[in-house]
Amino acid sequence: MYKNSRGRPGAVLAAVTVAQFVFALDMSVVNVALPAIRTALGFAPLDLSWVVHVYALTFGGLLLLGGRACDLYGRRRLLVAGLAVFALCSLAGGAAQEPWQLVTARAGQGLGAAAAAPAALAMLTTTFTEGPRRVRALGVWSAANAAGGALGVLAGGLLTEYAGWRWVMLINLPFVAGALALLPAAGPADRRPARRDRPDVLGAVLATGGVGLLVFGVVRTEARGWTSPATLGTLAAAVALLAAFVVTETRVPAPLLRLGLLRSRWVAGANLLVFLAAAGQFTAFYFVSLHLQLVLGLGAAATGGAFLPFSAGLVAGTVVATRITATRTPRAALVPGALLAATGLAWFARISPDGGFLTDVLGPSLVTSIGTGLVLAPVAAAATTGIAPHEAGLASGLLNSSRQLGGCVGLAALATVAAHRTGAATDPGALDDGYALGLAATAALFVLAAVVAVLVLPRHRPAPGPALGPAPGPATGPTTATAAPAENHLEGTPS
Repeated sequence: MYKNSRGRPGAVLAAVTVAQFVFALDMSVVNVALPAIRTALGFAPLDLSWVVHVYALTFGGLLLLGGRACDLYGRRRLLVAGLAVFALCSLAGGAAQEPWQLVTARAGQGLGAAAAAPAALAMLTTTFTEGPRRVRALGVWSAANAAGGALGVLAGGLLTEYAGWRWVMLINLPFVAGALALLPAAGPADRRPARRDRPDVLGAVLATGGVGLLVFGVVRTEARGWTSPATLGTLAAAVALLAAFVVTETRVPAPLLRLGLLRSRWVAGANLLVFLAAAGQFTAFYFVSLHLQLVLGLGAAATGGAFLPFSAGLVAGTVVATRITATRTPRAALVPGALLAATGLAWFARISPDGGFLTDVLGPSLVTSIGTGLVLAPVAAAATTGIAPHEAGLASGLLNSSRQLGGCVGLAALATVAAHRTGAATDPGALDDGYALGLAATAALFVLAAVVAVLVLPRHRPAPGPALGPAPGPATGPTTATAAPAENHLEGTPS
C-alpha cells in the first residue's frame, strides 16, 4: 500500500491531471486544422473525417479493456505504456507524408489513450479517500479535462495559422514528457501480476468489437445515412456482439465488466448522465465552430480565440462544483449545472447570420460553459462513489467509454439532423438554420441529463461500509498496490 505521504498524493494528482489535459487537448486540437491537413496531404473529401473518427473508434472501442487491464496488471504500468504509445504516435502523425500514415498514427493515439485514461483516473480515485479530498482532486482533474478540450480549439487555430498543422500533433509531446517525469514521485511501482490474474479474452473481443462497430456505424452516417443497408447492418452487428458480451459476462469467473456494478444507482446514473452531457458538449463545440468560420467568416486563429471565454467558464464551473460537492451530494451541482448549460445552449440556438461574437456568442458561451463545468466534476465523483479499489480501473474505463460514445453518437446524430434541415444549400442563412436546430437539440440533451440526475442519482451519500463489489480474490484478482491511504493531503486545490 501507499504509505501516508504529503508528496505522493500531490504527485499522483499532478501526473494524472497533465495526462488528462493532453488527452482532452488532442480530441479538439485537430479539428480546426482539418482544412490545412486536407490541402497538405491530399485527402479526398470523404476520407478527411477519418482523421477524427479513427481516434474515436480506437479510443472508444478499447476503453473497457484498458480499464480492466489496469486493474489486473497495474495502473501505473498501463499509464506509462499508454502515454508512451500516445507520444510515439503523436510524433509519427506530425511527420506523416501520406493520408494513411496520419490516419494510422491517430489510431495509435486512440490505443494509447484507451490504456492510459482509465489508469489515470483509477490512480486518482484509489489514492484519495472517498469524501471531500477525493472531490477536490476530481475537481482539479475535471478542470484539466475541461480546459484541455476548450483550449485545444484555441491551440489548434493558433498553431495551424502561425506554425503549421503538424504542430497540432507535436504539441502533445511536452505534456506527455511532463506527466512521465512526475510519476516517479507518485509512489512505488505496481506489483507484478499474480498468475491468477487472467483477462476475460472473450469478453474483451466482444466488447471491443461491439463498441468499435457501433462507433464505426455511427460515424459513417455522414456519408451513407442512417437508413442505408450498410449502416443498419453495421449497427445490427454491433448490437449482436454487445448482447453476446452481456451474456458472456454472467458466465465467466473474472468478467471484463462485472454487471453488478450497474445495479448501483450512482454508477448507472452517472454513466447515463455523462453520455447525454458529452453528446451535448461535443456537438455544441462542433456547431459553434462551424458558425464562427462558415457564417461569421472568422479565421482559424480568431475562431480559437473566440473559445477563450468558454474555457474560462468551464474552469470556473468546475471550481464552484468542487466547493458544492465537498459538503453535499454530486446531484446538488449536477442538476443546476445541466439546467444552466441547457439555458446557454437554447440561447446559442438564437444565432443569426447577421450577428457577431459579442451579440451571439459571448453571453451564451459563458452561461453554457459554467453549467457544463458544474456537471463535469460531480459526474466523475458520482461514477466512482462506493467503488472498491480493485475495480477502480473498471469504473474509470466505463465512465470514459460512456463519455466517448456519447460524444460520437451525439455528434453523428445531430450533424445529420442539421444537414437534413440545411439540405444542399451553402449560403450562410441556410447553414445557420441547421446549426441553430442542432444547438437547440443539444439543449434538450442537457435537460434530459438534469432529469436523470433527479430521478436516478440517490439523494444522500452511501453510509460508510463495504465498497461495491466482492473483495479481491481469485475471481477478480487483487489490484495494484494503490489502496487509498487513511488520510491524504491535497495542497493547492480549491477548498
